[in-house]
Amino acid sequence: MAPKLQSTFPALCLLGVLTLLLCPSGLCDCRRFPSIVHGSHKDVSSFWSFTTVVQYECDEGYVLIGQPEITCRHSHWSAPAPVCKALCQRPKIKNGGLTVHKDQYAEAESVTVQCDDGYDVIGSRNLTCSEKRTWLPAVPRCKWEDPKSCEQVLAGKKIQQCLPNPEDVKMALEIYKLSMEIQHLHNSST
Repeated sequence: MAPKLQSTFPALCLLGVLTLLLCPSGLCDCRRFPSIVHGSHKDVSSFWSFTTVVQYECDEGYVLIGQPEITCRHSHWSAPAPVCKALCQRPKIKNGGLTVHKDQYAEAESVTVQCDDGYDVIGSRNLTCSEKRTWLPAVPRCKWEDPKSCEQVLAGKKIQQCLPNPEDVKMALEIYKLSMEIQHLHNSST
């Protein structure tokens, strides 16, 4: 540095010497930040600091796993870069649900589908949240299964156990009542 510049900027010259003493070339390379997939990073280091601080955040639809902020001093990072994992929304399953109740599930998280009483799973019971933010395999459905004991149900409590909802029970009882009236009329006319 020219003598005139040294007298004008003594602090800059001192800072340069200190930087070389504390962090000689080749020993301190904190300028290359670890990057992450489905996210971004920014340098939030203080201007006068000899430590590099990088802050991470994930794109929408992803969740950060790991430390959101890491530091580098003398070419050594305080921790590995975090990871952004996909989020899957809770699948809607008519007449069924999941064993773990949350609004969102992280990539690689698995759940088990359970159907309401009287319904059976059509498809795989076990689902896993994929990196594409979808469930694998495909979300199953719950299908009403007629128990064999319901084939000959005529009335009362058994009918409630065999039909999927109260409206069906009411209709079945009305039909049963009508069939009894028809049978009574038929017996009266003979």
